Formats: sequence, structure tokens, C-alpha cells
Amino acid sequence: MKTRSIYIVDDDDSIRNSLHSLLSVRSDLLIDCFNSGSAFLQRAGKLDPGVLILDSHMPGVRGVDVLRTIDRGRFMTIMLTGQANVGLAIEVMRAGAVDLLEKPCDPDMLLQAVDAAFEKLKQVRGVAARTEAAQRKIQRLSERERAVLDGLIKGQANKVIAYELEISPRTVEIHRAKLMEKLEVRSLSEALRISFAAGIVPFE
Repeated sequence: MKTRSIYIVDDDDSIRNSLHSLLSVRSDLLIDCFNSGSAFLQRAGKLDPGVLILDSHMPGVRGVDVLRTIDRGRFMTIMLTGQANVGLAIEVMRAGAVDLLEKPCDPDMLLQAVDAAFEKLKQVRGVAARTEAAQRKIQRLSERERAVLDGLIKGQANKVIAYELEISPRTVEIHRAKLMEKLEVRSLSEALRISFAAGIVPFE
């Protein structure tokens, strides 16, 4: 069974222990606890991607400050608070939290929120992985091959690309064949899909 990482950040020892006990019923969870926002941030860069259960009101670094500092592509955050209000909800959601729960948490509600956060993390990490893979392929292209690809993205015919680059249509065909080989695709639509995934042009 593949383990999933979850991080509990709360300055209250009893709450940290309670959350740890509750989450320990899930055998696939690797749980790590921190007693302050600063303690978590000191190690965040070396931690595996996972779900963060974060107290909103802590001495020193506030929960929302932690939320604004972390990489949202690596951590999905469930914010906990003992003082829920609309203003706080808006603030933490704008900062990137996927959920806000009031303490003491209903166990079933918390576990559901954790499952939803892991699903969101899976989706985000999947998109990031596809983007990185596409960018690595694009980086294989020579400067001229990339220029030809840019022309194809614009919907230009080979002869138009040739005119703009001041090369022959035959040379464009050669560059086009090479870039298709480097991108490991067989059709223009597949090449464009990789370009979009790499962020070369936005989806419309």
C-alpha cells in the first residue's frame, strides 16, 4: 500500500495528539507533527508533498502566513480554527486553503476533508508532472526547430514559416520532421498538445 504524507501543525499538544490518534486509523498515512508554523516552514522544503492540517491561531507565525509561504503545488491545506467567521474563511481560501474546519472537528468530517485534499493534491501533481514532461521535450528543440514550432502554433503554412525565417520550404519540412521526432509525436495535433501542456500558448 502506497503511503501518503500528512502534516499536523498546531501549538496545542492535546490537539496535535488527538489529531494524530484519529489519523492513525488510516494505515496508509505517514503522519508528522509540528508545534509551530515556523518549525514546519524550516523543514517544508525537504518534506514530501502531502496534506497539511494547519491551526489558524498560533503564537509567532500565523497559520495564514504559513499558507501564503508554502508551495501550493506540494501541499494541500486544511485550516483549523476555534474562532470561525466569514472574514477568516475568505482570508484562508484566498490564501489557498482547500477547507476550513472548526475545532473540535467532527472525526468523519475531518477524514472526508483529508480524502478530498489528497484527491486535489493528486490532480495538481498530475498536471505539474505533465507540464514538466512537456517542458523537457520542448527544451530538446534547437532554436530553429522552436521557431518552426512557433509558426505551426500560429497556424502558419510551411511556406509562410519559410518566408518569415528566410529559409526554404524544404528546410522547414526538415526542421518540422526533426521537431516531431524530438517531441515523440506523429501528428501536428500531438505536437500542439505538448506545446499547450508546456505553457507555450494558453488554452482558448
